Amino acid sequence: MHYSLEDLLVSAYRKNASDIHLTVGSQPIFRIDGRLQPFGENKLKPEDTERMTKEILTETLWDKLMKERELDLSHGVKQVSRFRMNIYFQRNCLSLAIRTIPTVIPSIDSLNLPDVMKEIAQLSQGLVLVTGPTGSGKSTSLASMIDYMNQRMNRHIITLEDPIEYLHQHNHCLIDQREIGFDTINFQKGLRACLRQDPDVILVGEMRDLETISTAITAAETGHLVLGTLHTTNAASTMDRIIDVFPAHQKGQIRIQLANVLEAIISQRLFPLLKGSGRIAATEILINTPAVKNLIRSEKMHQIPNTMQTSKEFGMHTMSMDIKRLLQQGMISEKHAAAYVKI
Repeated sequence: MHYSLEDLLVSAYRKNASDIHLTVGSQPIFRIDGRLQPFGENKLKPEDTERMTKEILTETLWDKLMKERELDLSHGVKQVSRFRMNIYFQRNCLSLAIRTIPTVIPSIDSLNLPDVMKEIAQLSQGLVLVTGPTGSGKSTSLASMIDYMNQRMNRHIITLEDPIEYLHQHNHCLIDQREIGFDTINFQKGLRACLRQDPDVILVGEMRDLETISTAITAAETGHLVLGTLHTTNAASTMDRIIDVFPAHQKGQIRIQLANVLEAIISQRLFPLLKGSGRIAATEILINTPAVKNLIRSEKMHQIPNTMQTSKEFGMHTMSMDIKRLLQQGMISEKHAAAYVKI
């Protein structure tokens, strides 16, 4: 039996799988509610993954894959969903890691995210970071914030994504979505060009390097609201990561700039729901109050968690506080929470 890529994508969507893994020597694997589950009985062969890859790639993209040995792209199945794909080589065979992208952009409320995120979405300028490990829902949270703006505000929003995931329709906002590798060469060039395109809001899909981070901070300083993501686990490590990217002689200056432009850091992790299917996000929220600014300037990042614990009135909380809340509400199990909090 030969697997059809489109049939696999449709099956994964119907089973509410968040991810699909296609690797030679294994059956297709779906990630459902955070757990890996095999699909079908037949193991994939090298010719299977090559055939499925060729089903969706143009000749130009195939040549690029052969040259660079990995490729990011998005792919849509009509009347089903869109999918984010990373195609790569392992043991000289092609593998595919695929993320399901819901066709409907979820709201902040439907994601059970804290109300303070609505206030953050209404900011007119500054730097807002959404952080967490891969697969923690960062892109979905950012899409919900953009959609919140689109329903209520009058803004020009430019997104830089690799690849484009959620498709936004123009409503009250004008939304330009630019895909890295197709609409612009890379994040750095796209971000620099953004500053000449009259944006109110700039979304940077991933702040990967010094130049992108530096340009994002400059954009926030010059009156834009900049939203970005980092693969960090909490607020303090996020600021350390940003500062550590810069050479030693610039660290003092960048610490001052960060203290001035940062508005909020939202860190999150996904947990399986205790009842039913699906997952829910536990969050950590840092709001850059005057007290937090002083801690950043004076290199006392280790004191930030204490400030977050005692600043609920500003909408702040730590990750452990939110996990305990979800436990108390019966939303997640002690088994899954135990790795992050003492029970």
